[in-house]
Amino acid sequence: MRKFFKWFMITVLVLTGVFFTWVYLATYHPKAIQKEQVTCGKDAPTLKAGQSLKVLSWNVQYMAGKGYVFFYDLLDNSGPDTRPSKDSISLTIKEVARIITQEDPDIILLQEIDEGAARTDKEDQLKRLLGLINKAYQCHCSAFYWKASFVPDPHVMGSVGMKLSTISKYKISEGVRHQLPLIPQNFLVQQFYLKRAVLETKMPVEGNKDLLVLNTHLSAFAQGTKTMEQQVAHVNKMLKKRTKQGHPWLLGGDFNLLPVGNAYRKLPEYQKKYYKPKTEIASFFNDYQAVPNIEQTRGENRAEWFTHFPNDPRVKQPDRTIDYIFFSKNIDLRKTGIGQKDTWSISDHLPLMAEFSLK
Repeated sequence: MRKFFKWFMITVLVLTGVFFTWVYLATYHPKAIQKEQVTCGKDAPTLKAGQSLKVLSWNVQYMAGKGYVFFYDLLDNSGPDTRPSKDSISLTIKEVARIITQEDPDIILLQEIDEGAARTDKEDQLKRLLGLINKAYQCHCSAFYWKASFVPDPHVMGSVGMKLSTISKYKISEGVRHQLPLIPQNFLVQQFYLKRAVLETKMPVEGNKDLLVLNTHLSAFAQGTKTMEQQVAHVNKMLKKRTKQGHPWLLGGDFNLLPVGNAYRKLPEYQKKYYKPKTEIASFFNDYQAVPNIEQTRGENRAEWFTHFPNDPRVKQPDRTIDYIFFSKNIDLRKTGIGQKDTWSISDHLPLMAEFSLK
């Protein structure tokens, strides 16, 4: 009996070791700060001080389109859909390319771009998109924030790969991924869950310090934790450091946070569960310049600045602002805009655009 127990325990320990080894090898373990590969054409032009610069920031929802209610779109995870069809993906990529061609931005900040994900047939979506837009977009850099060869969740049961991508007509000299604080979860779940990040790209400027372009997608579904405060504080620390260094910088993305003012009170009761009454990002509107700004997000025409159109059957049009572009005080703002009616069927987010001048 003693011998049997000994071999039983050895077997359990071996199998446990094999299991944890598989978990580690199947999942993504980025460093706190790590360099990312930059792809850039040799003849890509360099930015110049004083020139105008148009930026487009857009969460493209892994090119799924608006014809679905995914499991995570409802707070109780009861959404019926787990993936888009091939036809929906193809149509949506073409529509994203159409808007980019129509707006002709100089820098594009995309969130939720899939690569290697089973739900989108393991395609590199950025590669296909680049083949559909102007060849002047010679430079790009990406950083994964969800990556695993297999996720044993009933809604997934396959590989995942989702990244931030920054695309530019102008030279990018360096790309760096910055890990953000994670939602506190048990060890195993956290290995397979999203690892939110900031992608920072450095763009040389003739006659000035390098322009730093930051692209991010903060956590969703972090209710009951301090995750959002921690992520905002982490990003704020980065911005203050770059401000002190005198670099011009731009930060765009999907922040999953409401603006200051009465946005929270205006939501239906069931939607308030996603947010806190006092937005965690309030300090950004005080310390930095913002698109949209405080007046735009709480004025009479605040609906013109809604950037989110949830995949919820109860919601019939964009109903809140959670996407922003923040920028340093040594950059001038010229124009702003939201892609409205002609983008409602493309993603659960609308593209946010702004034109700047580099001092």
